[in-house]
Amino acid sequence: MLAGAGAFLALALAAIALPSVPGDLAAREWLLGIATPPVVATLRVINHAGSWRLLFPATLLLTVAFPRARKRWWIWIGLMLAAPAAEGLLKILIGRARPEDPSMGFPSGHATAAAAFFGALFYLAQSLSPQARTLVRAGAVLAIVLVALARVILRAHWPADTLAGIGLGLAFASAATLLAESRRSAEIAGGGR
Repeated sequence: MLAGAGAFLALALAAIALPSVPGDLAAREWLLGIATPPVVATLRVINHAGSWRLLFPATLLLTVAFPRARKRWWIWIGLMLAAPAAEGLLKILIGRARPEDPSMGFPSGHATAAAAFFGALFYLAQSLSPQARTLVRAGAVLAIVLVALARVILRAHWPADTLAGIGLGLAFASAATLLAESRRSAEIAGGGR
C-alpha cells in the first residue's frame, strides 16, 4: 500500500510542481513510435479492461467466484466506488491536461480502475490452487500494464498519468485487502463470529 501511495504522491508532486514530468515526453514518443495499426487495434480492445462500466459488474462476479469476496462483499464494492471517486477528485485538484485534449488527465481513470480491480483479484487469488493462483496473478499484472500502455498509445494520457493511476489503484486495492484481512483476523480471534 505504501509503495502505491508513495508512487502516486511522487508523481502528483512532479505533475503539480514541474512544467512537465521528466521523461514523460520521451516515453510517450517512444510508445507512439511502436504503435503499429495492429497494436493500436489490439489496445483499443484491451482499453476496455480499465473501464468502470466493465469493472464494476466484474466486481460483482468476484463475489460469486470467490467465497472470501462474497463474505466481505461490501469491501470490494466499496473499493470500486471509492477509487474512481478519489481519481475524479484528484483530477480536479491536480488539474493536469491530457497530451492532446484540454480535459484533465492526472491520474488516469482507466489505469486506476484496472489497478484497483486487478489488485483485488491478485489478493483474492490466494485461495486458488498454486498453478491457478500463478496464472491469475500473472494475468492481473499483465492486464494492469496493458491498460496503462493502451491509454498512452491511444493518445489519451501521458505515461506519468497512467503510472500515477496504477499507484492510486494499487493503494486502494491494498487498503481494501488490509481491511478484509483485519476483519478476517478479528473473526478468527473471536472464534469465527
